Amino acid sequence: MSTSPVSGPADGAELGAPAPAADASTVLVVNSGSSSLKFQLLDPVSEEVFASGIVERIGQETGTARISAGDAYAPFSGPVPDHVAAMRVVTDLFEEVGLALADANVVAVGHRVVQGGARFAEPQLIDSWVRDQISDLGSLAPLHNPAAVDGIDAAREMLPDIPHVAVFDTAFFTRLPEASRTYALNKQIASEYRIRRYGAHGTSHRYVSEQVTALKAAEGRDTADLRQIVLHLGNGASASAVKGGEPVDTSMGLTPLEGLVMGTRTGDIDPSVYAHLSRSAGWSIDEIDTVLNKQSGMQGLCGMSDFRDITRAIEQGDSEAELAMQVYVHRLRKYVGAYAFALGGLDVITFTAGIGENVPEVRERVLAGLEGFGIVLDPAKNTERSKEPRDIAAADSAVRILIVPTDEELAIAQQSLELARAQA
Repeated sequence: MSTSPVSGPADGAELGAPAPAADASTVLVVNSGSSSLKFQLLDPVSEEVFASGIVERIGQETGTARISAGDAYAPFSGPVPDHVAAMRVVTDLFEEVGLALADANVVAVGHRVVQGGARFAEPQLIDSWVRDQISDLGSLAPLHNPAAVDGIDAAREMLPDIPHVAVFDTAFFTRLPEASRTYALNKQIASEYRIRRYGAHGTSHRYVSEQVTALKAAEGRDTADLRQIVLHLGNGASASAVKGGEPVDTSMGLTPLEGLVMGTRTGDIDPSVYAHLSRSAGWSIDEIDTVLNKQSGMQGLCGMSDFRDITRAIEQGDSEAELAMQVYVHRLRKYVGAYAFALGGLDVITFTAGIGENVPEVRERVLAGLEGFGIVLDPAKNTERSKEPRDIAAADSAVRILIVPTDEELAIAQQSLELARAQA
């Protein structure tokens, strides 16, 4: 292994690399992309994170990686030709910080899989059949599922004696009502090509909505009919309507392109744009797809996708950044209004993910002027910084406004541990 100079195992331990308790059960969570592999080792019960990191530039001339474990840190630079090599780097990095996976009481490996189609409504213990089904569903998520299969194959090769579990981003939304998940497309075509609304970010929406339900139950509220809107706002962004713990609607559809304005994605757009650009510009489907998914959204509107840069530019009088923010917020407000009607009323709006948790201006703009609908933001609470779930609504707000940090890795680890124990 070719690395930059780092401390060895003994030094790593001295720096404060945490070690699981002897009786702890840990889960290694793997999130595999086409050229990256993120990982985290944690205890799903205590919620303690022992290590996390990422391998990047897989398949390129020189790959990079890093791991953080408590106060210990180790980087890597060198060839990473494929995902098997990436998993070898991961296991070596754990050794570097004095936390060998063989000694970490790993009882399951949880894999994030974006697309489970209509087949998988719950986590699945990965065997050859499940692996092949995930591969087959790659036609619905060509940027994600093939990479997940590569990560699964690599991790199963490196850790063959540990149960591997697939947790699907779409699983929560397999429970959508038929009217919500069905496009008004010729039904034979829709059936043959498996075209329906699958949603995405379901692991986050399920986790956050369950956290909200638990918080309200602890306050003594009957949650059987609790009406929630969850706004997962990161570089990818999605909204969901949840009633009594069950999803009613979600903004992403066949793919993660549908819905809200995102960092580089258009969100909702007239599908005839594809035909127009093909006829007028002579572009291929792949070229158009690249523009809509990777060169649009906030990046396409103002040249920036990081909201720290965007808010700074707005403060400096950048008119393009201001318009981009207005477009972003306008789409969000449309979804909040639509979902409030779809739910038959509203009890809670929850913001989560990087932008939802950390950009007060977005929350302020989305909720401005909604006092007539019982939605009243407390400006002081909105600007407070905290990593804890919190209510930022004014005391007299009929609708509660929450910030609940999402934790998809913890959700994946908890579901993986539950299934591994059930199969033991």
